[in-house]
Amino acid sequence: MSPRTSEQDRRLEAIEALVCRDVGRKTQALIDANRGGLAGAAASLATATRVGLITGFFVPRGDVAAPETDGPVGTALLAAALAACGVPARIAVDTPSVEAVRSAVRATEEMVTVDEIVLGQEGAIEETIALWRRDRLSHVVAIERCGRSADGKPRNMRGVDVSPWTLPLDSLFEGGPWAKLAVGDGGNEVGMGKLPAGLIAEHVPNGAEIACVTSCDHLVVAGVSNWGAYGLMAALAVLRPDWRPTIAKFLTAERDFFVTDSIVKEAGAVDGVTAQRVATVDGFGPEIHGPLVDRLGRIAWGEGAH
Repeated sequence: MSPRTSEQDRRLEAIEALVCRDVGRKTQALIDANRGGLAGAAASLATATRVGLITGFFVPRGDVAAPETDGPVGTALLAAALAACGVPARIAVDTPSVEAVRSAVRATEEMVTVDEIVLGQEGAIEETIALWRRDRLSHVVAIERCGRSADGKPRNMRGVDVSPWTLPLDSLFEGGPWAKLAVGDGGNEVGMGKLPAGLIAEHVPNGAEIACVTSCDHLVVAGVSNWGAYGLMAALAVLRPDWRPTIAKFLTAERDFFVTDSIVKEAGAVDGVTAQRVATVDGFGPEIHGPLVDRLGRIAWGEGAH
């Protein structure tokens, strides 16, 4: 990959400004502390030869028990774009969220392997680590995946221990010589350990309790985690012009809504904020997500970065 130009830097900054912004969670301090993280993550991913992705955030709330829409959608579209660009991709997810991921992958119509890690099966994580090592992955990307807090338990933003539905896939993330990238939108996701726990504790609800201790090489702190995945796609289109026409097929408002709607209808996914089974993500509908995705595309293709 050639050295970055000033024009590419302007586009990358515009992409980060669009997807890495506080949407009402009081995360601006986390975003500021990680400024430039998206460009660094994209520059690393632009050199990938084989990629593994990890996602799946389960929502147990009242009479609702379902995977959330944030995570599987962005993960599937990023994986599909990479695969279509000639970089084989596979996604690991535990049983409670596997149908949402499978549905999302089907909706992309691209060949991406889904590795189910069965809840309660002894040695399942270790087997997947061995599989990924044999596959010689160069990069692993965790997107909206709840990680271990200081007491070893994964906790949602309400501070609830979700370990009955959440395997410690931090071990898979850390289990090989691959470059480790992470996308999150709070403080409890895999990779957020790259930021000081005290900073997370100070700026997000239940921060001290939920702060994930698992770190990474490159972190993207997004307003919505799916946006972080789309930001990486847009940044890859900037850094890899040879990939740009292929990425353009996946980075569209129509694709975003179709995949989101598919996992709601086929896998019963819910909005992680409202816990409703509708095609929204973190309380935002297509009238918010769609224009943002289209704007990312315009920036990536060279429009609107100034």
